[in-house]
Amino acid sequence: MATGDKDHHKADWVSIHQQTCQLLIPTRTSLPCPTTERERKRGTEQLLRRQKYIIDAAFSTAQELVWAGKHEEARPAALHALRFSIEVYGSDSLQLLPAYLLLAEACAGAGHLPEASQYLSQAEWIILRTPDCSAAVQHKLHRSLGLFCAAKGDFEKALYHLANDVYLASSTFGLTSIEASGGYFHMADVFFRQNKVDIANSLYTEVTSAWHSFLLKSLQAQQQVPKSRPETSVFTEDREVSEEPLTEAQQVEGIRVLNAILDIREQAPTQQPGETARVLHALAMLHYLLMDVPKARELGLKAFELLKQLPQQESPEPLGYLLALMNVEPSSTK
Repeated sequence: MATGDKDHHKADWVSIHQQTCQLLIPTRTSLPCPTTERERKRGTEQLLRRQKYIIDAAFSTAQELVWAGKHEEARPAALHALRFSIEVYGSDSLQLLPAYLLLAEACAGAGHLPEASQYLSQAEWIILRTPDCSAAVQHKLHRSLGLFCAAKGDFEKALYHLANDVYLASSTFGLTSIEASGGYFHMADVFFRQNKVDIANSLYTEVTSAWHSFLLKSLQAQQQVPKSRPETSVFTEDREVSEEPLTEAQQVEGIRVLNAILDIREQAPTQQPGETARVLHALAMLHYLLMDVPKARELGLKAFELLKQLPQQESPEPLGYLLALMNVEPSSTK
């Protein structure tokens, strides 16, 4: 066996086989013929459950590896998710889209752009064959296409796809949703790479605002602020507060996006204390929700020090509430 084949086999085993090898055996071997219709139905249902479990395990493993920046290691697991999805749902099912997009992201991240292009083409073909495909699904394809074009350096085409991403996500989740903000963030990155800094900064502000609002609502839900008295809450918003906890994907995206914007704000030639404080406040809330109180306290205090430099441009009340939750007295800090 060639060295490359050994390395691929090792990555394949580490990423997915250890989780699913026992389940793979009954899906790949012939079982005794069932004697009754009831046994046949039960066997079919059991096989389907195992296949779906393998799909979920493989996809989750690949997703976590991509989030960790281990794109090459993610490819075998993503391939398992795709292969079993095809077995369960058929070769042209919309259910294959997540696996195709994840495979494309893993391949692009590992530098295999032609392979990534093939998977994106398959995903695009599936959506074209599904005329009633929802905007919530289509926006994910456009985001993947936009990121792929940006990786190739085709910035105009990247902006075209990312603009479609924002439009479709906004029509489904709302103009100020964090789903739509993802497209804005990637558009800002493209403009930044084109040295169109003013446009990029404007979009980064939109992204920060969306996350800030979302995290305020999440913190409100966690602290069970009475909905019947919104006028007394420091988190008053127009939309109803979501009681759903942050998903793992939202946690990862929030940390990545907000830290990237914070780096840009802190390294900018012209400082904007208000914008930097807003990013810091959002990150502090996110870390608090993730139960990393020391980091939340550090970020919250940095935000408070910046807000003190501003002539009443932004109310410090929500930030003060967050610091109070952590038993921090910012007025006594130096």
